[in-house]
Amino acid sequence: MKIKTGQTVKVSGQYKPVGGKTESTFVEGNRVPPTKTNKQEWVLVDKTKHKNG
Repeated sequence: MKIKTGQTVKVSGQYKPVGGKTESTFVEGNRVPPTKTNKQEWVLVDKTKHKNG
């Protein structure tokens, strides 16, 4: 799943910028924060896991 800067996050988890090495945590319902270029694309690398009950 890919998402761009400024879009609303649909799946919580760890995202890595395309061409980058560091990961950031994005929460469902929040917007992806701005970056220096403001045109960054992010890829979901680890979906947040929720315990039931």
